[in-house]
Amino acid sequence: MHKRSLRGAYFGLSALVIAADRLTKYVVAHRVVLNYESIPVVPGFFSITHVENTGAAFSMFADWPAHVRIPLLVGFSATAMLVVGWMLWRSVGRSMVMSLALAFILGGAVGNLYDRILYGRVTDFLHFYVGTHVWPDFNLADSAIVCGAVLLGWELIFGFEGHREQD
Repeated sequence: MHKRSLRGAYFGLSALVIAADRLTKYVVAHRVVLNYESIPVVPGFFSITHVENTGAAFSMFADWPAHVRIPLLVGFSATAMLVVGWMLWRSVGRSMVMSLALAFILGGAVGNLYDRILYGRVTDFLHFYVGTHVWPDFNLADSAIVCGAVLLGWELIFGFEGHREQD
């Protein structure tokens, strides 16, 4: 496959992540009551909720004034998106794992950036817990970023020079 086709596939994967993120956030925002409803999926472990995160990961910076917090988070996210997009463009043809990782990260970054620009907050709805131990709620974009980061770490630790995509 040529680099042009591979780039289309990886950027298409990013677009798929963005679309799935938008769709899931839309459904949750219109079907689950904000901050009140919890729909058990796996009792004692996982439920669907609807919370709005005005901060970054784990609600960092959520208590900062909006006129500082929003431009800071949008600026950081936009910069990260541009850097990851450039890295994805350059990685195609070198490593399939790295390209997949960057495509997931890019899709997730754009998904959350969209929310921050339009609403000043991000919709989270995946709620995992065991007894009284609760993981902070997150969304599909966050999941894509984490999966991409794990793949990227795997490639950086275990990858090797001879592992290339077919041109």
